[in-house]
Amino acid sequence: MSALKVSRASPVVESPAAAAARRAAAAALRSASAVLARLARRVAAPAAPRRSVDPRLEFYAEAGAPEGALYLDGQRVGRIEGVQRL
Repeated sequence: MSALKVSRASPVVESPAAAAARRAAAAALRSASAVLARLARRVAAPAAPRRSVDPRLEFYAEAGAPEGALYLDGQRVGRIEGVQRL
């Protein structure tokens, strides 16, 4: 078996100028990210509202039309006995 060897690395000491540059770069990147996010929302096409189309039920009681005929979206689906108008 081998023994676990832990190396003790000395902590990295960052110069004040390097730390300031790192913070400035992080702030610039966060700002650019916010600007790009706003631009993306503005440029993106709005989601088209889903429009549900209700079926169109029609009843004809005109001269020459079958009396009491019911049509759904232009297709005859049945008739109502004894009804001449609604």
